[in-house]
Amino acid sequence: MKQPEILTPPTDLVPTGSPSGDFDTVIRQKTAEPADPTDWQTAMKRAIRSRQELLQRLQIPLDRFSETRISDTNAVESQSTFPTFVPLEFLQRMTVGDPHDPLLRQVLTSAAEFESVDGFGPNPVGDLEAVSAPGLLHKYDGRALMIATGACGVHCRYCFRREFPYASTQTQNERWRAAAQYVQEHHEIDEVLLSGGDPLTLTDERLIELLESIESIEHVRRLRIHSRMPVVIPQRVTDHLVDRLAQSPLTTWFVIHMNHPNEWDDGVHTAIAKLIDAGIPVLNQAVLLRGVNDDVDTLEKLCKTLVNHRVQPYYLHQLDRVHGAAHFEVPQSDGVVLIEQLRQRLPGYAMPTFVRELAGEPSKTPVATPPVADRPVH
Repeated sequence: MKQPEILTPPTDLVPTGSPSGDFDTVIRQKTAEPADPTDWQTAMKRAIRSRQELLQRLQIPLDRFSETRISDTNAVESQSTFPTFVPLEFLQRMTVGDPHDPLLRQVLTSAAEFESVDGFGPNPVGDLEAVSAPGLLHKYDGRALMIATGACGVHCRYCFRREFPYASTQTQNERWRAAAQYVQEHHEIDEVLLSGGDPLTLTDERLIELLESIESIEHVRRLRIHSRMPVVIPQRVTDHLVDRLAQSPLTTWFVIHMNHPNEWDDGVHTAIAKLIDAGIPVLNQAVLLRGVNDDVDTLEKLCKTLVNHRVQPYYLHQLDRVHGAAHFEVPQSDGVVLIEQLRQRLPGYAMPTFVRELAGEPSKTPVATPPVADRPVH
């Protein structure tokens, strides 16, 4: 079987493999700023690219792990076709010495990824069947999703596209032209989503070039950009990009991905405020993850953090069952209980919709909660 493409290729991005430099002091002092904080491409170059370095920088010895099967760092790293990639900006929000840090858990390669689990596969949400043109998925009525790039600003271990076949014999420009042509020919499409990978790993110039091609399609009215970059490398949200998005004739929505309140810091606040102050609404999608946010206190704090900063909690996703992510799965019934507990603590506007994505379904599927009459009386 062909191995999936590494999601941080040297094309479309910046040269990979550059040395990280010495940021031990930055890691120990959470208030310290990383070097050259305005240069997001430098942040990509100096990102951590090995499990061993990740643990060393957090001063976590291997014997701190209770699961002995993940203690052999070299064996775990050598088996993975989805390599470690963690920006220092994200690393500095983790707690030094804590092997159970919820941010670390999201990005730390584990031997559990190589266990075969029934029901988990390479194409959990039916993306491959929805490919309608190179680099374009047409799953839902009125909407099309463009895979702007295969590159990402962080490699989350639960990524549902970790085995997506990004590699293509076509150039990026050829894929973009084919995708735009498909949208041009399908007048029922009035909204285009930019996803990936992460579209914000493209330079401003390339991203604006793609934006202009979408703007030229008369029947497209809305643009939705899905990106984790404002969270993991917040300096990526440049004034130039924000100004251009604000000037677009398309109604633009921005969807970020944050799973835990500890992911929020001053840099994220600055990035998000730029977008919202420019008139671009920001939504958040989270994934329910075991050991990360599978308790009501964490979810409550996450949702309140978001709305306190004018971000709308949009979706809480049941885990997509991709190969290598079974150790993150929370039983759906537990998720229903958490949502009911959360509903008792939050106003309606702060409540995310609990959903799962099922291959072949015409939309995200809300996970049903029991009717009021069927709920237990406390």
